Amino acid sequence: MKKLLLAIDQGTTGTTALVVTCDGTTLGRATAEFPQHFPKPGWVEHDARDIWGSVQKAVTAALASAHVDADTLGAIGITNQRETTLLWDRASGEPIHRAIVWQCRRTAETCDALRRDQRLAESVRAKTGLVIDAYFSATKIAWILDAVPGARARADQLAFGTIDSFLVHRLTSGQVHATDITNASRTLLMDLAKGQWDPDLCEIFRIPPSVLPRIVASAEVVGTTHGVGFLPDGIPIAGIAGDQQAALFGQACFAEGDAKCTYGTGAFALTNIGPRPLLSSHGLVTTVAWRVGQTTTYALEGSAFIAGAAVQWLRDGLGLIKSAGEIEALARKVESSDGVAFVPALAGLGAPHWDPGARGTIVGITRGTTAAHLARATLEGIAFQVDDLLSAMRADAGCGLERLRVDGGASANDLLLQFQSDLSSVPVERPVEIESTARGAAMLAGLGAGLLGDLKDVGRMAKVGRRFTPGFSEETRRAHRARWQDAVGRARSRG
Repeated sequence: MKKLLLAIDQGTTGTTALVVTCDGTTLGRATAEFPQHFPKPGWVEHDARDIWGSVQKAVTAALASAHVDADTLGAIGITNQRETTLLWDRASGEPIHRAIVWQCRRTAETCDALRRDQRLAESVRAKTGLVIDAYFSATKIAWILDAVPGARARADQLAFGTIDSFLVHRLTSGQVHATDITNASRTLLMDLAKGQWDPDLCEIFRIPPSVLPRIVASAEVVGTTHGVGFLPDGIPIAGIAGDQQAALFGQACFAEGDAKCTYGTGAFALTNIGPRPLLSSHGLVTTVAWRVGQTTTYALEGSAFIAGAAVQWLRDGLGLIKSAGEIEALARKVESSDGVAFVPALAGLGAPHWDPGARGTIVGITRGTTAAHLARATLEGIAFQVDDLLSAMRADAGCGLERLRVDGGASANDLLLQFQSDLSSVPVERPVEIESTARGAAMLAGLGAGLLGDLKDVGRMAKVGRRFTPGFSEETRRAHRARWQDAVGRARSRG
């Protein structure tokens, strides 16, 4: 049998593993969920032992579903929830604190204080492409070092990593401490143009350089499996990318101007801007899309913190639906939201607003409002947030979008995608397989291990399944956007 690719997609609520052939056929798939921890309002944590356990379960089950043995694997690709921050003891490999998740807002006040120094904030943005926000890793690292007794004093014995780095460390039995350049670009500690850790940024955020991993490319062999009970020794770990960059790659967005949006727990829109790190003037961030060989490709990115999580809130918080998949049928019971607008700022507003104090807001409720109206307004609220991101991208790039490629769990919702196409006046393309994140990790691993030839070879693995085309008039589009902007104004913090 030809060598197969294993993709490990370590996400916010669970881990998915795919076993994929080098021509893009998925042979096996499995997902293992793990608990979330919310110790205080606005705080989100994961137990690293739960994450590692979910990886073992998902990989073992995916191989079983593919009916193949692990020794058929030619390479492993890892993609991960970005910005989620861990520190562990180098000798034992044991974390010194729960992982602080990307959604966590515990360091928001620290970021507010840093941003008050406008020159400092502009300098950080110019060097990193990012804004100073609790979303990113740097202030999370500092928080753990300050919160765990004695951690700063023994920093040279500790290792920092985002989840990709933690998994590489575990898969190699501690032999490799590395992170790929896409994840490094999300820490507020890397010089975007140089692709290196920056000592001035480390000083600003009070991070000892000794805890930082080695920065590697997105497609290269960084190590091999060793001492892992559920996988044989010697499998190359050859592809790594943060989840959104992996999805951009998995959608074959290889040309400048190609754009995708992943509808997951949050919504993340990225557009390929080529080999130069263009800084946004419209509230977006600039990030590394990937590095293949010696070539670094950059992207503009906008993140809405709450997308699919808003549907989960309807299910778990309000009990309007029993499963997330029921929302489309409920929303289709009405022809419109009847003026109801839901701003799902349940964890503040991300790009392009960057308002951590914003709160979820529902406006336009009348005596005639039903659960169906609220369901439809929730889907529309997701699309409105993405439309804000796409509008900012158009303004930064100075041109329109030819198409938007989509993936993620919520992209299975036809009503959401048609409204997105109508609202944003762009064709929306959904692939045959919507797990572009995991497939992107597999594609990078195939490249890194030499099992795939080049980007043209890789691009054949991405196949479009359905296309949604816009139907709104410009007048209708303007009316919808005005209603949304009014709702966002009500949701914004007043501080």
